[in-house]
Amino acid sequence: MQQTVIVYTAPGCPDCAAVKQFLHERGIAFEERDISHPDVAQEAKTRYGVRIAPITVLGDAFFYGTFQDQRPKLDAALQK
Repeated sequence: MQQTVIVYTAPGCPDCAAVKQFLHERGIAFEERDISHPDVAQEAKTRYGVRIAPITVLGDAFFYGTFQDQRPKLDAALQK
């Protein structure tokens, strides 16, 4: 079963671009949400406790911080 993947991004964010490229290269479809919109930022804060981009949601798991910080966690989560 394909898990739902959501990426919260911000305009001009290089780490956001890196996460999206990482997912594209692996053929993983995702929904992108722009955290610069107040409603989206509030949704991220309510659901995940942070309002910074990128936030990558894989099913029930979520990761945030720089792409460099997220990459090993994303690799591990995608192996499951």
